[in-house]
Amino acid sequence: MPKDSSIKHVLLIGSGPIVIGQACEFDYSGSQASRSLREEGIKVTLINSNPATIMTDPVTADNVYLLPLEKKSIIKILQDHPDIDCVLPTMGGQTALNLAIDCDRAGIWKKFGVRMIGVDIEAIDTAENREKFKALMEEIGVGVCKGDTATSFLQGKEIAQEIGFPLIIRASYTLGGAGGAFVEKAEDFEKALSAGLQASPVHEVLIEQSILGWKEYELEVMRDNIGNMIVICSIENFDPMGVHTGDSITVAPALTLPDTVYQRMRNYAITMMNSIGNFAGGCNVQFAVSPDNTEIIGIEINPRVSRSSALASKATGYPIAKVAAKLAIGYNLDELTNSITGSTSAFFEPSIDYVIVKIPRWNFDKFKGSDKKLGLSMKAVGEVMGIGRNFQEALQKACQSLEIKRNGLGADGKELKDQDQILYSLANPSWDRLFHVYDAFKLGISFRTIHDLTKIDKWFLKQIEELIYIEAEIEKYELEDIPRELMELAKRKGYADRQIAHLLGCLESEVFDKRYQEMGIKRVYKLVDTCAAEFEAQTPYYYSTFGEENEAIPSDKKKIVVLGSGPNRVGQGIEFDYSCVHGVLAAKECGYETIMINCNPETVSTDPDISDRLYFEPVFWEHIYEIILSEKPVGVIVQLGGQTALKLAEKMDKYGINIIGTSYEALDLAEDRGRFSTLLKENEVPYPEFGTIHNTDEALELCKTIGFPLLVRPSYVLGGQGMKIVINEKELEEHVVNVLRDIPNNEILLDHFLEGAIEAEADAICDGENVYIIGIMQHIEPAGIHSGDSYAVLPPYNLGDYVMRQIETYTKKIALALRTVGLINIQFAIKNDKVYVIEANPRASRTVPFICKAYQEPYVNYATKVMLGENKVTDFEFNPVKKGYAIKEPVFSFHKFPNVNKELGPEMKSTGEAIYFIEDLMDDYFLKIYSERNLYLSR
Repeated sequence: MPKDSSIKHVLLIGSGPIVIGQACEFDYSGSQASRSLREEGIKVTLINSNPATIMTDPVTADNVYLLPLEKKSIIKILQDHPDIDCVLPTMGGQTALNLAIDCDRAGIWKKFGVRMIGVDIEAIDTAENREKFKALMEEIGVGVCKGDTATSFLQGKEIAQEIGFPLIIRASYTLGGAGGAFVEKAEDFEKALSAGLQASPVHEVLIEQSILGWKEYELEVMRDNIGNMIVICSIENFDPMGVHTGDSITVAPALTLPDTVYQRMRNYAITMMNSIGNFAGGCNVQFAVSPDNTEIIGIEINPRVSRSSALASKATGYPIAKVAAKLAIGYNLDELTNSITGSTSAFFEPSIDYVIVKIPRWNFDKFKGSDKKLGLSMKAVGEVMGIGRNFQEALQKACQSLEIKRNGLGADGKELKDQDQILYSLANPSWDRLFHVYDAFKLGISFRTIHDLTKIDKWFLKQIEELIYIEAEIEKYELEDIPRELMELAKRKGYADRQIAHLLGCLESEVFDKRYQEMGIKRVYKLVDTCAAEFEAQTPYYYSTFGEENEAIPSDKKKIVVLGSGPNRVGQGIEFDYSCVHGVLAAKECGYETIMINCNPETVSTDPDISDRLYFEPVFWEHIYEIILSEKPVGVIVQLGGQTALKLAEKMDKYGINIIGTSYEALDLAEDRGRFSTLLKENEVPYPEFGTIHNTDEALELCKTIGFPLLVRPSYVLGGQGMKIVINEKELEEHVVNVLRDIPNNEILLDHFLEGAIEAEADAICDGENVYIIGIMQHIEPAGIHSGDSYAVLPPYNLGDYVMRQIETYTKKIALALRTVGLINIQFAIKNDKVYVIEANPRASRTVPFICKAYQEPYVNYATKVMLGENKVTDFEFNPVKKGYAIKEPVFSFHKFPNVNKELGPEMKSTGEAIYFIEDLMDDYFLKIYSERNLYLSR
């Protein structure tokens, strides 16, 4: 049937701040859903408390409410907009669903005459309630684990006694597997049961037999109002049961599944969807399959857009959230068009002729003392996706995307050679087990032992083992005599030039010249088209491979490349994706063809609808360079993609590639702690007494001059990596040794730490001649806590005119001294009314999206036009909306790491942020956080 014409105005609920288990995939789905509804002439009002998202931007919805995700906010919106007739809660993860259910139970939707679309409460309740789900599966003939539900400690112990060990505990209504545990031995049970009951908001857990080591699969399915269903994507977990899907390496399509088993699984998924309620939209169904492929068990069903939906959308090119939004307003699948081909129906199962590998990105280094073992509770902070013509190519590309100082899977001299450590890692999965599987083969550990310890499917292990044989073959040669066939084989298997150089004992640039110039082995680009090239794609969405026809024919238009920010991690999150997207949109307005390069499947920047051309590739030198050689852009924007893009600026400068905006020289000067402090001295800008060192002897000598406490700061790092306050020589020596171990040959700055100082920061746009300060924020916590972990208030709440004048003067002075063209962020410490400069970043900062939202001004758009030379700062009519105060609230995920102390220092630990508006400083919220400002200060 066509759309429901009675739907005029929809409320869309977002997912709130980014936490482990719920990241920027919901910014992508929410933004896409909003655009999809507005295409139909439907008004969209949106609520989300996360200022760093595209979703909360005026470009996304008719009305945006940056309010806490709670019932009173919903009531305020419905009072402001009595014409809202529907609510769509399936695009904001568990947060949105839980809020929608709370409102339903409180009678809010009924009171305001609002109908819930895209899902029904019965479906959510059945999916989330472990006991109901299990009973339903038994009723419809889908296998389930033996087990039962407990709502008390005593009940739980009785169930465990009946099932026996090992067993698994799953908490009801939690996010990212929180409260879940595997229990091997009876003595560990009581603690795990107690934790699960506490984690569940309804204090309910499912206790069931353990199927640890079984294979795990997911099907991403779409269903419309009349029961039409299609499977968008089959996803196979490389890691067997026992590791949360968000922490698992996953592969699409499923590669080791016999077709007969797949067809059974597909039928089960359809039966499960039909049985849980009458809803229209996307749905994720998870299964476990016994190692011999005979038994299938239904694990869970999520009748909403999920983390896997974003992955499946990017993997296939099928826009799940966009289609789900249209189904929610009444359309059926056969009435919609596939937006990639522009000609085929959306009622068409995607078919892919390539392989996808997703690898999660962790940040255990930020949570000292955390349990690195992976289990039922998700711990990853982001993910990357690699696309290749075979599994090995996709796997290597995904490894190159991770930004963990590896050049791919192996062949980089960083192998672990300790047999005991490797065997322990294989049996106890952590973030680096994939690399240790490779190391095990390299060391000669038997195939059988590796399989027995990991339970990873033998086909995947054979694929990794084959890489060892290929490397052994390459090592027989030198660069001069390596056969062309072997070089091409290595490239087809995903090896980077750096890896091949390591094996041949030469330079990366020499390998590139040999294979690209001499042998003519060049990347070709293939379209992601949803239909295995059966129909022509209209959306230019590409990945690279070797040895086939090139489908990315460059145009002769003037074009700009925007480098994305890669995987989410602590210190670099969704806020940089926000800046990248606005950079693309601004360059389009200026008449450029825009090219986006990024590898993060969760983001809006990798939506094929955003840029003119999307290259889903690692933000890794070799991949970027070949795209630039092919496309010949006017220049590359590195200022918007955080440290990921910035660290490639040196190579671009060396290779004569035009960097748009601030020059590489200025970017490098600001990153180099010593040179930057010298620039401050020359410009008579106050700074804490400092010195630079390269080893412990220099550090111990310098500390006598500067005096303790000292702030130790490595150069060229993100999110305060390696920063620490030290108070004596022993601590100083230990920390310098640690920094140089983790970041060899780094220049380290020792600052005299200004104890008890107030911190502030300013963001500005500069065109090289004129400077406009877009916002000055004052931190609530004292100096010593990373700016990303501090509550910050816009505008400042108690800095006098004298201090403000100093901040404004130094901001303009530094922006001009660095010859900034575009954005700059400067951080200050204020003590005894004297302002000291701590650091400057001539790029988009974490705070820019926050200021854009608070002042309702498109500053990234303006800054991009300045970078492109299209406008001067003086061309814009700045008109910020300044009313009351906006508070940036850091959000942490410490609950995922129960053994870690919640203490804050110079190294960033927050995973996301929220925005909170107050009218004056007597607000209870402000008074509370101000009173707690010293609570978590640590070194």
